[in-house]
Amino acid sequence: MLKMTVALLIASTLGNGAALAQAAPASQTDTKKIMVISHRGEHLHHPENTMAAFQAAIDAGADYFELDVRTTSDGKFVIMHDGTLDRTTNGSGEVYKHTFDEIRSLDAGVKFSPAFAGTKVPTLDEAFDLAHGKINVYVDTKYADPQQLIDTIVSHDMQDHVVIYGNPFFLYEVHKIRPTLKVMPEAISPDICKFLVRAMQPQVLAYDAHDFKDGVIDCAKQANAKIYVDRLGDADNPETWQKAIDLGASGIQTNLPAELAAYLHAHNMASH
Repeated sequence: MLKMTVALLIASTLGNGAALAQAAPASQTDTKKIMVISHRGEHLHHPENTMAAFQAAIDAGADYFELDVRTTSDGKFVIMHDGTLDRTTNGSGEVYKHTFDEIRSLDAGVKFSPAFAGTKVPTLDEAFDLAHGKINVYVDTKYADPQQLIDTIVSHDMQDHVVIYGNPFFLYEVHKIRPTLKVMPEAISPDICKFLVRAMQPQVLAYDAHDFKDGVIDCAKQANAKIYVDRLGDADNPETWQKAIDLGASGIQTNLPAELAAYLHAHNMASH
């Protein structure tokens, strides 16, 4: 039912022939240099989605840190996974109902550990400033205006160093405004993946445990799109990393960036 609903929505929204250009012909890509994507920064030893976690991801040798973007009630971008403040800060309530100053006054570290007391919720500007010249950023867009996000990326000269994840309608808007940015829709199923490829010609497609399957993987390969896959939880281990690589993954999102980087170096698959 989900597959049919999403497919029909995409078809009706993006369904004119001019917009749905065919994917570019396949060309040879280097699938042996694997990107290490540090999920919410290095968050096993640092509060997630904070500057400390992002710096630790850089120090671990990751190629990307992943972050989650939300918008405050006064139109500022802040970094937080949840729609509410409760789990990761000493505040409560929905992010979008609070001003930037209200969120900035909260403590985003003390619930993780007293050692991180006083940690602030970062802005997207701060994350990009830290990343520039050091690491790429995987932008998981929870709630953001497409033009504002693009303007922020470009103002920090990060347009060649981001992938943008989010719902397909948001990504389509980003693609229409600035086609050269790397939008990264979730593959979902073979049929939906084909719609997304025709609509946006993505350079990379996202996968998780539910859609990292042969038919859906084949869609990315036929479109000459890179495959970035989540290997989190019980799947975050060398055996499962290698299986993902064997199936065609060129990026792995992990909670263990240092360990994955070491594994890739040991097998001559590290990007740097």
